[in-house]
Amino acid sequence: MKNFTIIILILFLSVSCKKELVKQPAKLIEKEKMVDIMYDLSLLEAIRYQKPLSLDSLESDPTKFVLKKYKVDSLQFAQNNIYYASDYESYKEMFDEVNKRIAVNQRAADSLAKIDEKKEAKAKKNKLKEIKADSVKKVVPKINLDSVKRIQMQRRK
Repeated sequence: MKNFTIIILILFLSVSCKKELVKQPAKLIEKEKMVDIMYDLSLLEAIRYQKPLSLDSLESDPTKFVLKKYKVDSLQFAQNNIYYASDYESYKEMFDEVNKRIAVNQRAADSLAKIDEKKEAKAKKNKLKEIKADSVKKVVPKINLDSVKRIQMQRRK
């Protein structure tokens, strides 16, 4: 009897593990397109976190814009997100792809920021040189000799 119960339990577990937890949505978004959507939404979240006022000035919701860009409605995206999340390995690969894209773009942005910093430092250095050159020129005032002679004559009298 014990063996029979164990065999039934093992069969039940093996059959239940093969079953899909979440059914495939009617309008399945391809993985590549889903990764693109997740990437754009990740960028929006980063912007929203770093500079929240920059997105408040927009008249429409940026998330809706991204979904409209990929011709997907919010319900379809939510269903597909749940479907892909039910398969952990596949979902992790998708997020790894998103993280890889973000890292590549961050390196590019960092290098552009360094270039801008160098340009600003160089401009600041040139401006300081100009200021120093101008201040040296201003130290030597022009003296009108006629006015000096007139003042001396007035003192003598």
